[in-house]
Amino acid sequence: MAKYRLVLLRHGEGAWTKENRFCSWVDQKLSSDGIKEAQNCGKHLKALGFEFDLVFTSVLSRSIQTAWLILQEMGQEWVPIQSSWRLNERHYGALIGLNRAEMALNHGEEQVKIWRRSYDVTPPPISESHPYYEEIYNDRRYKCSDVPQDSLPKAESLKDVLDRLLPYWNEKIVPELKSGKMILISAHGNSSRALLKHVEGISDEDIINVTLPTGVPILLELDENLHPLGPHQFLGDQEAIQAAIKKVEDQGKVKSAEK
Repeated sequence: MAKYRLVLLRHGEGAWTKENRFCSWVDQKLSSDGIKEAQNCGKHLKALGFEFDLVFTSVLSRSIQTAWLILQEMGQEWVPIQSSWRLNERHYGALIGLNRAEMALNHGEEQVKIWRRSYDVTPPPISESHPYYEEIYNDRRYKCSDVPQDSLPKAESLKDVLDRLLPYWNEKIVPELKSGKMILISAHGNSSRALLKHVEGISDEDIINVTLPTGVPILLELDENLHPLGPHQFLGDQEAIQAAIKKVEDQGKVKSAEK
């Protein structure tokens, strides 16, 4: 019997996800498909009888918008939402805005997989000449974060994501979980992977093979010490979920016509 239950998900498809570009800290709204994914996620969670007491999101719009749509579908719009940059997507540095398939063509699929999925490899840092540098670092949402703006990352490995996420998990989320609240975390592919790595004790080597599709809720059932009672569960049509996982994995591959 689980002492604590937690639902975690990667936000619905964003506009740049559809274009197969590294979105990272560039703020994007959901695509039309992403809106439907979030709505369907809410419908499914409602049908399963979930009732949330608190929602955590990043400060990026696609994460917040997903949470709004889910709560709306569930008739739980009143549930409080707390947002932090510590749940943001991984900072992809100089890769931000680039097309993954084109990167695979130019640098090889294996290198792109390492940049996207490995634990401790950091991509080249973003520079002030980068076309999205000013948009990110002049954004008002980071002027009220819990670190000075000049301490915000310029590129991150998954290890870096976990390092900046863990204080928020331990100091903000865990106490709410232990107080008996049912929590939804609407985050991103890599912040969710980092959290799963920590909670489930996934090895540095195995985390490269953990892929999360957009808009699919993940149930974690934990004991009194916050140890998992079993592997995380994707909620929904399992065949459709596996197809969605393959779609994400294929984003970093050279398109057939280009091979």
